[in-house]
Amino acid sequence: MDVKTYATVTDLCARLAGRLEDDTLRSVREDYFGGEPAQAEGTLLLSMAYENIGITAEERALIASTLDDPDSDDLAAVPGIDEVPPVAYRFTAQAPADAPDPGKADIVLTADAARHGGRRLRRVWREPLEGAPDTAKWVYVLQVAEGANLLGAFAGLSGRLWVVLKEKWPIEVVVEGKPLPPYQAAAVTVAPQIWSV
Repeated sequence: MDVKTYATVTDLCARLAGRLEDDTLRSVREDYFGGEPAQAEGTLLLSMAYENIGITAEERALIASTLDDPDSDDLAAVPGIDEVPPVAYRFTAQAPADAPDPGKADIVLTADAARHGGRRLRRVWREPLEGAPDTAKWVYVLQVAEGANLLGAFAGLSGRLWVVLKEKWPIEVVVEGKPLPPYQAAAVTVAPQIWSV
């Protein structure tokens, strides 16, 4: 995969956060990072078609630009929408009393954040609204320096969280100071910082 395509799929994954199920998006990101673009594309397109997750004309063009066959039947099966839907989650700095304790995950992620170009790590509680594809849970946002490998940081930190704690809490990796897609912007706006360089 060339540099331009890698940047495009990284951007696409960020745009689809909050619209795809967490596990689906995790698989897509890990497969792209792991050099399995055909598998990532299959998971992405089939999941969107099956779950009736629409994409805008701009998003369709971006996806087509990464495919060997831009006129793919799998891409054609994904429904179209006129505009990106509102974020289907509410983010809050304070979790409910019965939320799982994130303390161990904080330690695991802050220990590795700098290795992946991390500048700041934030954590926020996510509550689903009507139509959200997933449940309430902690979400981490790692803000990295420009030039960092966003998919690599995601794969490294997600893998570490799973190996050490068997947790799959979502992790979003964004470039510090850059404009963000709606989901990440909503999270960062209220997410307290738990670590910085």
